[in-house]
Amino acid sequence: MSDKDYSPLSNACVRALNDKLYDKRKAAALEIEKMARDFNTVGNVTQIKKLLKTLGQDFTLSNNPNSRKGGLIGLAAMAIALGRDSTPYIDDLIRPLLSCFADQDSRVRYYACEALYNVVKVSRSDVLPLFNEVFDSLSKLAADPDQNVKSGAELLDRLMKDIVTESPTFNLIELIDLIRDRIHGINQFSRQFIVSWISLLDSVPEIDVIVFLPKLLDGLLKILADPTPEIHRMTEHCLAEFLFKIIQNPSKTDFSSMINILTVHSQATDDPLVQYTALTWLKEFMNLANSRDLLPFSASILTAILPCLTSSSDQNDDSDDKNKSTTNINIREVAKVLNYSLMQLVTMQDSQHDEMSPTIGHQSSHSAHNESTNISDSVQNSLDITSLLEVLVRELKAGENASTLSKLAVLRWILHLYSKVPQKIVSHLESELFPVLLKTLSDKSDEVVLMDLKVLAQIFSSAPTVTVGSDVRTTVQLTAGAESPSYFTRFMTDLLKLFHKNGNVLEERGSFIIRQLCLLMTAEDIYRSLSEILLDYEDLRFAYTIVQTLNTILLTSSELFDLRSQLKNLKTDESCSLFCCLYRTWCHSPVATVSLCFLTKNYKHACDLLMLFGDLNLTLEFLTEVDQMVQLLESPIFAYLRLELLDVENNCDLIKSLYGLLMILPQSEAFHLLRKRLQCLPNFSLYSSSDSQKKSVIKSSPTQPNMDFKELLRHFHSVQHKHQNWSRTTEAWNRINDRSYNT
Repeated sequence: MSDKDYSPLSNACVRALNDKLYDKRKAAALEIEKMARDFNTVGNVTQIKKLLKTLGQDFTLSNNPNSRKGGLIGLAAMAIALGRDSTPYIDDLIRPLLSCFADQDSRVRYYACEALYNVVKVSRSDVLPLFNEVFDSLSKLAADPDQNVKSGAELLDRLMKDIVTESPTFNLIELIDLIRDRIHGINQFSRQFIVSWISLLDSVPEIDVIVFLPKLLDGLLKILADPTPEIHRMTEHCLAEFLFKIIQNPSKTDFSSMINILTVHSQATDDPLVQYTALTWLKEFMNLANSRDLLPFSASILTAILPCLTSSSDQNDDSDDKNKSTTNINIREVAKVLNYSLMQLVTMQDSQHDEMSPTIGHQSSHSAHNESTNISDSVQNSLDITSLLEVLVRELKAGENASTLSKLAVLRWILHLYSKVPQKIVSHLESELFPVLLKTLSDKSDEVVLMDLKVLAQIFSSAPTVTVGSDVRTTVQLTAGAESPSYFTRFMTDLLKLFHKNGNVLEERGSFIIRQLCLLMTAEDIYRSLSEILLDYEDLRFAYTIVQTLNTILLTSSELFDLRSQLKNLKTDESCSLFCCLYRTWCHSPVATVSLCFLTKNYKHACDLLMLFGDLNLTLEFLTEVDQMVQLLESPIFAYLRLELLDVENNCDLIKSLYGLLMILPQSEAFHLLRKRLQCLPNFSLYSSSDSQKKSVIKSSPTQPNMDFKELLRHFHSVQHKHQNWSRTTEAWNRINDRSYNT
């Protein structure tokens, strides 16, 4: 370096600045400090600038690390010498120092921190025009691998924070943008640096950071998941302070801008604390914000809530981490509250929004403007039913991947929506809701199935019911004068298809589903509708199975007490119509048909049917059904029938039909049970002789209006003929298939 001109530095000073010993560089710095002070005293700006240029270019940019160190200490000495007069030279003082922050030599980086600290300490607020560059460098040094460099950077950082907080002209917007650009870094020290700056700004009373929170919230929630305890604690405290200030003064908060951020982090299942924090913020937002403003975000909020309803003890009971388990329990509780609050946002007012007319032609310009504004606000804050239903349907379709509690919440949502905004729901019934509600009937949880049935019952019960002859047509009113197809009939048809397709559902849940439907709706409508659909069902074996199920429910379930009572008393056209409707379908099962006749006290017809049983194929399955019917005759439901046996004179057909059953049965336990029952009858011969003497007419079954038993008997013949043909065809195909397999 001896060949260059380093004036106004002396050769001895130049050699000292390049020396590897710190003491010699320090001595040279003292000489530079005296020189700069003298130049400043006489106002020699030219020499000051020349000296700055020499140190800033020839030394700090040198390839020799000792020269760079010398240049750094020399610049610090100049700043100290210039004092408050350093303002015009601030650029030449600071920029060379910043360039050394990225030096490969850690000692150079350390001396750069030390030098900049001295410069900033002297210049104070004069450094703020270069704040962005200084902040950027500090954010990088916070993650420096050398501990000495980090310590030096921390001292400089604290000094910069003091200057920022005491400056009334500081550009806060630029700093927020700087923090936003760096808040997503993953280095723990950089994160700590960013959070410390946010906490600092929040602690200054004159600075309202809440208005900038939408730019910072996402990054803070990500930093909250940092595994470092210190960073975790700092961030949690920072967020808690922000939320406290929002609760204290919600008017300054832009809730809408943060909703989507919170809903995303509410699904952070890998970190329960982040999830809990986001849900807590959402809950508070729901209480603080204008509810109508949050309504458009219902779908996204619900997306976050539903999985959280069971994210607690169900999955973490065996965990050793009690804090994590407690947090998970808290997540579920907050999600429940939030779900309830969100549900309350949907009111009948949302149903009225669609009916608001935007026509303003006959109003004054002022009122027209107000009306237009109101309509615009209404549309902007209206319920997006399509998006909301997409979330609900998706959760139900998840099947086993969705928890029982979340599916129950979904079904309650659908029920709530249908009660509050039926006009908006109707258009989604056919293509979206009905298929998934039907599929949900096969869920493993009884609670889910029952709630699903309640939803369906609500849909049907709120629609007008029109009865045409013996056919029930349930419709859902769409608009004035317009009706949809028969959703009730459609559902019953699809329900049978579900049973047909999935035998396990019929076997495990069929009886439960039908009984609950009878409780939630009208048992007569359920049975009449199913009977009409089954009457001409192509799969005769399935029709036979369903009839057996329906008959067992009819004869045993307490839920069908009223229907049984109606059938026992066939004195009106309506009750006779119901009997005939059931009878025609019950003919798929001869034994069920006889039991229906016993229930309705049509003993004469039961006796006629039993006389035909000899022509049927009395299989083991058939005899088992007769056995079961005998057991049912001993149940409390048929107590009235057993008591009528005491009136032998007027119940000859009943006695004869019971003897007919006895003759069909092999000498099994049921045979002996029925025989013992018949042995308890009064002496029939006494009444026989008395009848012959008095020539009295023995009564059979009571006469009902509009009952053509001959026609019913012909129908029974026809159905059984179909079953026999179907059975023979099935057996033939089975034999052919067996031969083909064996071959």
